Amino acid sequence: MTDPRRRPAASSVFALLTLAELEREGAAWDDLVGRAIDPHPHYTRHTLAAHRSAGLAADDLRIVVVRSRGRLDAVLPFRLTYDLCGLGRPVARPFESPFVTATLPLVADGPDLPETLEALAAGLRAASDGRPWRWPLLATGSRLGRALCAALASEDWALGEVAAFERPMLDRRASHEAFLADHPNRGRLKDLRRRQRRLSEGGRVTLETATAGEPLHAAVEAFLALEKTGWKGTAGSAMACRAQHAAFAQALFAEGGGPVSARADILARDGHPLAISLALVAGGTACLLKTTYDEDERAGAPGLVLEAEIVRALHETAFAQRLDSATLAGSALESLYPERESIAEIVAVPEGAGGLVSLDRRVRLARFEHAARAEAKRRLADSGVVKRLMGRR
Repeated sequence: MTDPRRRPAASSVFALLTLAELEREGAAWDDLVGRAIDPHPHYTRHTLAAHRSAGLAADDLRIVVVRSRGRLDAVLPFRLTYDLCGLGRPVARPFESPFVTATLPLVADGPDLPETLEALAAGLRAASDGRPWRWPLLATGSRLGRALCAALASEDWALGEVAAFERPMLDRRASHEAFLADHPNRGRLKDLRRRQRRLSEGGRVTLETATAGEPLHAAVEAFLALEKTGWKGTAGSAMACRAQHAAFAQALFAEGGGPVSARADILARDGHPLAISLALVAGGTACLLKTTYDEDERAGAPGLVLEAEIVRALHETAFAQRLDSATLAGSALESLYPERESIAEIVAVPEGAGGLVSLDRRVRLARFEHAARAEAKRRLADSGVVKRLMGRR
């Protein structure tokens, strides 16, 4: 007789699909986002479709999926590429673009999580054909990040950390007043109030928010135009400088799709944009992906003043439960957002893939690559090229 207390096996199985194939399962993909642990927007149907429509991802982009009981339980897009830690052989990496700030897979929560992760680990091995993974921007401090690393280790993967930093995050409090009262950096809050008063000397400063329709479209166009007027436009790195990137912004920050919604916040003075933030909201977290500001007003720190106003709106309207700064190390938001999430780059080597090259050596090579890039940037800055590109900044 079957014990009614026992849960039947989920029979989780992995598969390797293309983006075009997975898009045919759009409803199941959207459903996964609603059930996911630590969801982020980057590997949702909406965001990958925006990459594809802008030419930043191909129809045949490969994706590891896990299914059980007819439901989709995990999704991770990936590529095979070459770098130093592969020593001339390809390694696997989660899908990245200049606009991807997190690479955790989408994984469903629930009692079947251990089996889902076991199947995912098998899928990762198959995806790389038994070769190592180089995994940047992995939220190792999150619940899923910890569970994923533990699941890989239990399947005899060797894991090594290349680099890590703490990303600013903000969890919504009961009220904005509670946030202010508990803030560890009162000096920063006082400084931002002073700078907001300075901005207000030239006219009425307001926060305007667009989430749909023509107002959202106009906000995206205003963002592209404002970013191009600054040093990024001079350097050619503003989104409007590249047709693919501009098309991506227009597709990504459209009205959203399924469980992903788009949001634009504009700090304006008498209707003129001083700073604009573009965000995607998924699973209760608002990912603040892009921000730009009027560099002629830099003394008033309009970008940071806008961020402080977004914090106020978070508490007053509850448009999300958490703000993800989506930044790299050294962000100015470290003084405004009290919480932190550990983000790391790891090298993950499945059992039997090490060969003559140890995990330690692969990690050292990846660190060397990081150091070489940092040195190149430093020399470029010392040469004055960056200062010339930045113009007034």
